[in-house]
Amino acid sequence: MTTPPPALLIAGHGTRDDAGAEAFRDFVRELGRRNPELPVAGGFIELSPPPLGDAVTELVEQGVRRFAAVPLMLVSAGHAKGDIPAALAREKERHPGISYTYGRPLGPHPALLSVLERRLDEALGAEGNRTPGDRADVTVLLVGRGSTDPDANAEVLKAARLLWEGRGYAGVETAFVSLAAPDVPSGLDRCVKLGARKIVVLPYFLFTGILPDRVRQQTEGWAEAHPEVEVLSADVIGPEPELLDLVMERYEEAVKGDLRMNCDSCVYRIALPGFEDKVGLPQQPHFHPDDDGHHHGHHHHGAHSHAH
Repeated sequence: MTTPPPALLIAGHGTRDDAGAEAFRDFVRELGRRNPELPVAGGFIELSPPPLGDAVTELVEQGVRRFAAVPLMLVSAGHAKGDIPAALAREKERHPGISYTYGRPLGPHPALLSVLERRLDEALGAEGNRTPGDRADVTVLLVGRGSTDPDANAEVLKAARLLWEGRGYAGVETAFVSLAAPDVPSGLDRCVKLGARKIVVLPYFLFTGILPDRVRQQTEGWAEAHPEVEVLSADVIGPEPELLDLVMERYEEAVKGDLRMNCDSCVYRIALPGFEDKVGLPQQPHFHPDDDGHHHGHHHHGAHSHAH
């Protein structure tokens, strides 16, 4: 009898936005539909149900013993580097006998860059049908989530550079919606200082949510105050076929053990200026509010005390 393939476990950030959480759950269901031979489940690290632990339990109850976990995240920040591996280690204690491999974050993959390019064309409307040579008057502001991890922020700049290469835009600048500078208004100011007359703000996010909504609100607020500059808002990446295919590519990599996580500028391995205290830090999981192993201030069950 052939060994069944490892199950696919999708790990998401979590969001306070119901539509964003439902978009993730829909995406996980679609992956399952497209890969009927594969047990597929997904959960969140924080903020929204189901927690990752529930997804693991669901698969274990179906008889799954081997997992390949793929973080549904564009950049490798604290979640992908620390929280998810720590959460998976905790699941291994909860379910003795399971084993897992761990995949890479998604970006900046060429397939996603082509979706981003499509989002820019859509925002530019009929003009998007022009030849790439006519994009010379378009400046793109790629807006990432923002992190306290310099390597994660650098990944957004890497995506911006790769989006710029060979596509003919006047430039691709970056901004962040939280935790890192420049923020959206400062990023737009910077584009203007560089001579931009037409700017497309492009959210570097997979699905709709509170942060992409904030990007759009801040963009619209800035545009009202600067009527002399043409500012357009592009959509998030969304559950495109390219994204579904890329998750499966990351799954195959994880199953084959062909992992090439970028540790060159990892704050936990290399002393980066101002972050020297993070080198060698042990990684702790986030505690999901819906997680049965975590009772804030309530009586702790002995079986779960190891989760603290």
